[in-house]
Amino acid sequence: MSEDLETRIQAAIDGKTKPRGSLGRLEPLAAQICRVQRTTTPSAAKPTILVFAADHGLAREPVSAYPREVTWQMAANILAGGAGINVFARQHGIEVLLIDAGVDWPGQRPPGLVDCSMGPGTRNSLTGDAMDLADVDRCLAAGAAVVDQQVSPDCAILGFGELGIGNTSAASLLSSALTGLPLEDCVGPGSGLAGPGLSRKLDLLRQVQAAHGRPRGPREALAMFGGFEIAQMCGAMTRAFATGRLLMIDGFVATAAFLAAWSLDAAIEENAIFCHESGEPGHARVLAWLKAEPLLGLGLRLGEGTGCAVAYPVIASAVAFVNEMASFDKAGVATGAPEADA
Repeated sequence: MSEDLETRIQAAIDGKTKPRGSLGRLEPLAAQICRVQRTTTPSAAKPTILVFAADHGLAREPVSAYPREVTWQMAANILAGGAGINVFARQHGIEVLLIDAGVDWPGQRPPGLVDCSMGPGTRNSLTGDAMDLADVDRCLAAGAAVVDQQVSPDCAILGFGELGIGNTSAASLLSSALTGLPLEDCVGPGSGLAGPGLSRKLDLLRQVQAAHGRPRGPREALAMFGGFEIAQMCGAMTRAFATGRLLMIDGFVATAAFLAAWSLDAAIEENAIFCHESGEPGHARVLAWLKAEPLLGLGLRLGEGTGCAVAYPVIASAVAFVNEMASFDKAGVATGAPEADA
């Protein structure tokens, strides 16, 4: 971005009828959006949230408070419009697309899905790699194709969410592998484990980590520990960045997918808006490692892209004030000293 455009963006924000900086974090957020879109008239048009769903072989071990079948049951709930993501997306006029990256359906796959299935879930990472490198590459390509083929060309902002019993375990292993953080700092309750259940989860994940060692890069990490939905999310994020869109990153699992995308190209962080800090303890540590400041801190840990949907009105407000708030010149209001309080 040219220095001239950066100057014009900051002047447009500072020239609104308000003391400089008085809109707090909305101002740097607005500046980020303007930089990504190379404009002083930003857009948050056609918001869309992609929810990637898949099963995990590791979920056959005691790593979740819920049985593996809940993945397909909740996917059906999203298709029926009854899940948390549906409620918040309807509230704020956001389109939701549910992508079947590899759900283990008990019968015929229901209509309404975007079918990118790689099979009925990954292998059990306790006994081997979750997937092959070829599977990872297929997932990355499938995620990119979702952005190209399923998302409106007019969509300026894409959110990323997920669904899959056992995927906080995959996210914990990926986060530790890609950041170097200790595994115990990345493991949390997931769907609600506590006490002995949480201890068993950590012990199992330590066994998985010890069996695999440290991966050489993000593709290898995804193959060892990841899920079909996480790898497809990574591919979709990469493509959304390449097409100049804003990226709304949801919670812990989505951030693990972002870590993989960031490891492939760190410039993607320019487009990323981290919507909230999850109630999953590893999320705060990964955000701190990325030096990322989330918009909200509501203790959410549902997944599904719900944090994106709840944060979207804040993002829309940042866009709205740049586009609609009068400038000092147009309003005929005298400017004050830059450091003045309201």
